[in-house]
Amino acid sequence: MALPDIVEVVRTLVAHSSVSSPDPRHDQSNRAVVDSLAEWAEGLGFRVEVMPLADPTKANLIATLGDGPGGLVLSGHTDTVPFDRTRWSTEPLELVEKDGRLYGRGTADMKGFFGAALHAASRFKEGMLKEPLVLVGTADEESTMNGARTLLDNGRPTARRCVVGEPTGLRPVHMHKGILIEALKITGQSGHSSDPGLGVSALEAMHEAIGALLAIREELQAEHRDEAFAVPVPTLNLGRIEGGDSPNRICPSCSLTFDVRPLPTMDLGETRDRVREAVLARFSEAAVDIAFESLAAGVPAFRTPADAEIVKVAEELTGETSEAVMFCTESPFFAKLGMETIVCGAGSIDMAHQPNEYISRDGLDAATEFYAQLIHRFCVEAP
Repeated sequence: MALPDIVEVVRTLVAHSSVSSPDPRHDQSNRAVVDSLAEWAEGLGFRVEVMPLADPTKANLIATLGDGPGGLVLSGHTDTVPFDRTRWSTEPLELVEKDGRLYGRGTADMKGFFGAALHAASRFKEGMLKEPLVLVGTADEESTMNGARTLLDNGRPTARRCVVGEPTGLRPVHMHKGILIEALKITGQSGHSSDPGLGVSALEAMHEAIGALLAIREELQAEHRDEAFAVPVPTLNLGRIEGGDSPNRICPSCSLTFDVRPLPTMDLGETRDRVREAVLARFSEAAVDIAFESLAAGVPAFRTPADAEIVKVAEELTGETSEAVMFCTESPFFAKLGMETIVCGAGSIDMAHQPNEYISRDGLDAATEFYAQLIHRFCVEAP
């Protein structure tokens, strides 16, 4: 299958709805996106592997050009978040080109990346490469990150360096925060509100628990600080609370969901334990039941040293100083696979997950040139 013009690549991928969501009412397969990428990559001479996930409707793509150790991975996720058509000025699954911008769900986050990566790769033939080029497309980044977790479980791919093409305005990113997403449920005892002794209010207990969460947030922020981040401290956000059913009934149960975004100096598991222990310590003799649940496995914070070669080369090619961001990516998983990793792609993260999402054509062209220069540096010249 011949590689279409870059706009047509993005148009085709946008038309394949590939929403991933923890809510099964919205969750969709990504196989149509993976199949299109596989056909184009094979047409460019790549050896293509489609790696199924535990959910057979989901798969990763690993496409390799060249042989041997080392090399460069260009990676992106194939899924998008859900969308509400009523908030869009255009049809989200139909690419619209206007005033130099390409509108459609996933254009910036991050189907546009695949257009740039494929067109950069199309400039090279296998015989030109001293070290391999690997194109990766993952599933479920927007929900469970099970695609990246499956890669890690399988020890694939192997390479020396990796670029995750999330939208950064083509500024190299060498560091980002992690995330924990937690649920807390407190169960008390219902009773008639006229006599507090008839029950135990879970809502009042949650008030105490929230005080503990805010206190541990202050402790963590006092202990950890990194001025490289726009928000230089770890954050803890109280996201949703629900409890009780009637003003004249003692509340029998109350639930809270919250997230924690740790800095690279913080271990993910230790942070989770500290937060939970801070709450449990408030209820050592209480007549309520306290239950925690992790709503997702969590993503560790990420950091590649600022003097790493991939960082320095990316700064040289883009003319931009590497930076830290507060959103999460799949970079920690590639780092755990032993790769020097950065995040760098066209488009703005401010457009991600928004109605009327777009990426500029100029941005795609600049990203194509950047990825081609990286391929030449790390796969053709291959120090």
